[in-house]
Amino acid sequence: MVRKSKVWVYILVSLIAVALVIAIIFGIYYTRNESYAAEEEKAILAVEVPITKKDKSKEINIDEIVENNTKIKKVERLETQETDIEFTTQYIENSSLAKGKIQVLQEGVDGKQNSVLKNIYEGDKLISSTQVSSQITKASIDKIVQIGTGAYSNTYVPVVGDELQATSITLPIRVNPDENSEKIVTINKGQKVTLKAKQSDWYYVAYENYLGWAKMDCLEYVNPNGTGDGDENNIQYTKEQLSQNLGFSMLLNKPSGLSLEQFKKVLENDSNDKNNVFTENAEYFYYIEQQYNINGIFVAAVGIHESGWGTSSISKNKKNLFGYGAYDSDPSGSAYTFQSYAEGIDLIARVFVKYYLNPKGTPIYGGETASGTYYEGATLTAVNKRYATDKNWANGVFKWMTYLYNKL
Repeated sequence: MVRKSKVWVYILVSLIAVALVIAIIFGIYYTRNESYAAEEEKAILAVEVPITKKDKSKEINIDEIVENNTKIKKVERLETQETDIEFTTQYIENSSLAKGKIQVLQEGVDGKQNSVLKNIYEGDKLISSTQVSSQITKASIDKIVQIGTGAYSNTYVPVVGDELQATSITLPIRVNPDENSEKIVTINKGQKVTLKAKQSDWYYVAYENYLGWAKMDCLEYVNPNGTGDGDENNIQYTKEQLSQNLGFSMLLNKPSGLSLEQFKKVLENDSNDKNNVFTENAEYFYYIEQQYNINGIFVAAVGIHESGWGTSSISKNKKNLFGYGAYDSDPSGSAYTFQSYAEGIDLIARVFVKYYLNPKGTPIYGGETASGTYYEGATLTAVNKRYATDKNWANGVFKWMTYLYNKL
């Protein structure tokens, strides 16, 4: 029994020893793992986290975002529309008319064309328009104008537009060209009427708000200035009177008021005019004033500025002083060709009057009204906004306007 109990003691001691060894081994392993975890945690905590400065370039600018989102964007569109073909004017000299007189033999009629335009809009506002291509659908009809070259005389024959005065003590104006026709109004000797038409030995005349017929032999034309030099359409104003409104705010849809002789004075024989273009065409700047209610000095200054006093290739090869019709991509090829400088002067004056200088609906020449397509105002600065891409265009034109006015 004693021996058996000893065996159990040995077994028990052995089990306890094994258990202690296992416990010791497990404890060491756990301690090591705990130590490694602690060291790893310390390493993580030991890593330095850099504190970056605020990148101001990436800041959100609320005002800038609002401005960009509300800013009106420019949009380019190709659009087809029917546009006018401006008629040209043929000037014919007539020695039986007094110098400075104009007689319209045939009114001009604009043609029509279908044009493809490259239009640039800012919101709903058209800010630029360039013609890309066109096809004529209706030909224009030329205007024909006689211009007087003769001297005034007592045998001068009045023309439409002339002022006449009654020579009889009383002169009835009648409904029809017939002495038995009903009287509209009676005027007295010396009272003036405007000649509108002729028929046989009767004149159709305007008196105040009345229109009617009066006997031709009871009316006469009187030269207002009594100079006999034929320039009876204009009283000559002084340099001070003519240039008193000169400036960027001057209204260009009003005549300058220069007489025919004054236009010749400021444009003829100028040392800048190497090819005598303006010398030989000075009178036409006077004639456009008489017909189209535009400042002829302004038109002359545009021609001088655009053509370099008629020395540009377009001016010499195409008789086009204004570069009219020229596109930036091919100015020489696209510019209009005129048969004479007078044609170009006349046409550009009408273009300014019809499209740039008057608001839509304004009565202009030949019973027409202005389209006002590019109207921003009737001043030089206003015209510059839509007529020329060069922002200094107005300054260049004004320099030559000043130069010409100073030559009076």
